[in-house]
Amino acid sequence: MSIDTGSTAFMLLATSLVMFMTPGLAFFYGGLVSRKNVLTIMFQSFISLGVTTIIWYLYGYSLCFSGTLGGGDFLGLTGNLQMAFLNGVDLNGVSPVNDQVPLLVFVAYQMMFAIITPALITGAFANRVRFPAYLLFLVAWLTFVYFPSVHMIWGGGLLADWGVKDFAGGIVVHTTAGFAALASVLYIGKRKTVEKGMHSIPLVAIGTAILWFGWYGFNAGSEFAIDRITTQAFLNTDIAASFAGPTWLLLDWIFHRKPKFLGFLTGAVAGLATITPCAGYVSTQAAVIIGILAALAGYFTIHLKNKTGLDDALDVFGVHGVGGFLGTILLGVFGSVAITYPGRPASLLASGLVDGNTGFLLKQTVAACGAAVYAFVFTLGMLWLINRITPVRVSEKDEAGGLDLSEHGEIAYD
Repeated sequence: MSIDTGSTAFMLLATSLVMFMTPGLAFFYGGLVSRKNVLTIMFQSFISLGVTTIIWYLYGYSLCFSGTLGGGDFLGLTGNLQMAFLNGVDLNGVSPVNDQVPLLVFVAYQMMFAIITPALITGAFANRVRFPAYLLFLVAWLTFVYFPSVHMIWGGGLLADWGVKDFAGGIVVHTTAGFAALASVLYIGKRKTVEKGMHSIPLVAIGTAILWFGWYGFNAGSEFAIDRITTQAFLNTDIAASFAGPTWLLLDWIFHRKPKFLGFLTGAVAGLATITPCAGYVSTQAAVIIGILAALAGYFTIHLKNKTGLDDALDVFGVHGVGGFLGTILLGVFGSVAITYPGRPASLLASGLVDGNTGFLLKQTVAACGAAVYAFVFTLGMLWLINRITPVRVSEKDEAGGLDLSEHGEIAYD
């Protein structure tokens, strides 16, 4: 089979865009914390670029994409180690989802998803976690939560065999990370040092712009080819974010009497997270509704969080957890066989409630709930175990002085 140079070039670009999202996340989170913690939160994103790549090479890719249900994996839950150290990944291999694109591109593209997913969680426990504990968390969470999730849905595992769909990571990325964030907050507890607020909204704006830009690679690239669905996913991504941002802004304007820039930025990210599982399966009209619902759900979840005193510092659960969970279920509602073209395989369609298919909605709901519960429970247990190995939380003195100095001996500003 000859290589399609157009699709290959596009996928290399999409891979680069997804990689760029991790530094974008670092800027987004960095602007939201105080000046004395900005390097720490940014470093927690950047370190994943290195550590996750190493794990991906050693065994991560193999656990995600070796074997299928009944074909060499472990009960459809996780893959095997046949491709550890990228054994068998060479110039002659082709992508399992598009045999006109090299396997090396597929490996690299999926690796970028693995890099950013655990970094999303760090915003929840900002200013409270020691760096050694975070490194253990990063490795364990990828191994026992992220890799099995990928295999079950994208690697031919249990949920894929059952018919669950996730175009670009509503379950695999956002639901798992968001509910892990919730568990982290509950285990680690509130910050003892009251911060005066974020130190740089312009930095948040730069991070949002990079994330929004990179999300085109995240969603449109998940089609793994250049075709009509690629453009549908691209447009849906922008539409959802563009409706979610102003919706959030309007809610701020109504309830706080001011149109807040931060509200617009947060809403846009919520829209991006929520459209992710749906991007290539729903109409543009559905993307409008999904974007609006993303802002409503995220806004009122965060309002509830603030009333209950839950210290999810950067609202990871409200934006990513709720967004990914809601988007997965809304795919069960708005997924349509009309989003196709002649010759597109039936296995790549998502027929939901709008097509009269209640069974698909049920599958999506069960899968989202299962992923949320597993990520939550495992993260609680994992943090308990890590705390027996090395303290997870910094001392009250170090928290007061800022983690940049106490953990890394560096400062962002004079």
